[in-house]
Amino acid sequence: MSTVPAVRAFIRARGRRRRGWTDRYTAVFGLAMAAVVLAEPASRMLAAALRPGDPSRAGAGVALLLLVYAGLLAAARVIGPVVPRPADAAWLLLSPLDRRGVLGRPAGLLLAVSAAAGAVLGVGALAVLGAPDLPAVRLAAAAVLGIAAATGGAAAAVLAQASREQASWTVPAAAAATVLTAAVVLSSSAPGHRLLSLAASAPPALGAALAGLSAVPAAALVRRAWAALERIPARTLLAASTRAGRAAAVAAALDPGVVTWAAEEQHWRGRVLRSRPWPALPAPSAVAWQDWRRLARRPWPVAVLAAVAALPALAAGAIGSGPAGAVTDPAASTAVGTAVDGSGPLGTAAATAADAMAGGLVVAGLVVAGALAAALAGVSGARRDASDPALARMLGTGPRRVLAARALLPGLLGAAWLVLALAGLTLSGALPAGPWWLLGALAAPASAAGALRAARRPPPDHALPVIDTPMGVIPTGPIIWALTGIDLAVLGSLPLIGALASGSAEPGGLLAAQALLGAAVLAGFLLRSGRREAG
Repeated sequence: MSTVPAVRAFIRARGRRRRGWTDRYTAVFGLAMAAVVLAEPASRMLAAALRPGDPSRAGAGVALLLLVYAGLLAAARVIGPVVPRPADAAWLLLSPLDRRGVLGRPAGLLLAVSAAAGAVLGVGALAVLGAPDLPAVRLAAAAVLGIAAATGGAAAAVLAQASREQASWTVPAAAAATVLTAAVVLSSSAPGHRLLSLAASAPPALGAALAGLSAVPAAALVRRAWAALERIPARTLLAASTRAGRAAAVAAALDPGVVTWAAEEQHWRGRVLRSRPWPALPAPSAVAWQDWRRLARRPWPVAVLAAVAALPALAAGAIGSGPAGAVTDPAASTAVGTAVDGSGPLGTAAATAADAMAGGLVVAGLVVAGALAAALAGVSGARRDASDPALARMLGTGPRRVLAARALLPGLLGAAWLVLALAGLTLSGALPAGPWWLLGALAAPASAAGALRAARRPPPDHALPVIDTPMGVIPTGPIIWALTGIDLAVLGSLPLIGALASGSAEPGGLLAAQALLGAAVLAGFLLRSGRREAG
């Protein structure tokens, strides 16, 4: 029987086109350009890692890194993690060839990507904790620890791909790790701070020993994952290859909406659902009841979004500017009557105020984006109505009334996420006391309007002109597609954004402005959409 290398050599020898010097030059040039682009952020990260850290930001920074790590593991589990090329899946996967030989390339790519991501996470952790002495040793130990954690997690995902029994704990473990991390940071417990202080001031020899010890179980997991490649079911690999092919087509066509459609159809395909009678509701509410049923049958996205509500508080803690918009520099109190040259107390106060305002805007952006993402979890019905208008007309109800009924679920989801996020910001000390929960609830109609607008947007228009910039050509069609929905969410949440940037939630005019603006944005969107469909 032929081996995998012999079969690949046979295919290459009889290929339609052989690789020439232009292909090699393009590959080398692409790698060189990537190195040039990544050189500056890498140097900044190394410079930050080789100096003492800020203890006040260590907790939030480590929590953010853990959240990123959990997100990478979840993404690897969703993608495959072992993804053969479509050609290999079509011709070699079901052949009598050795399964591990066929999957050697995607497994090696997964190992390389996870090692690179782990090194970045390890250096990021060192930048958060700081390196008071022997920075080279600490840097090497942090990189080895990150690589061991990432490769071990990727190997565990491969084992989960090969076994249904092991796959059952993947999602609950990731969700538990996320919630636990957020709870530890938001509680701001003294033991947590003490543990981080001990980790930052630990001897470099201890870090090197831990790095060496962590490499042993990681290597054992990688070895087990390599042995398990031949046990991965063919249908799992074919599904992963199909998802990868769709993702490549989306990248080529610049239409991310196809990915969500494919993921939705893949989830519900082959599932047997119990049929239950719908409650006696008015016509528009009865039509919108399918969104509620779908959400009840698939609650995992909502649980993940609820856990991610801690992200604004973590970002505020990592920025370390205190209450949003507040000037926490002690030199600012002596700034009155001092000359302004950028180096005196007044200049320091102005710089601190600017940094606090920028940090508040970052937190506000995360809050608005999270509310929009939560609202998007309840707009599947509106999206299907937009993709099939003929079926929507058969419902026998006016489009404006149906759209208004469909706005209730995304509005409630956005309100719940905003209340959780603002409560986390208040409990963590990033926001002062105030009616933040009420301000967030009043901004929910804007999130619902943005989610409905995003769900009903058409595919990107690639016929639109492009923007010529020094960094290259930027197509306006995908940019307009991406901003559709975000524009309404931001416009309707301007009072909330201003309050988060300034750090003050006035119980009077600000709440009234948010209530009026959010309701006006939602009402205007419903009126305009209903008029367009009626015409």
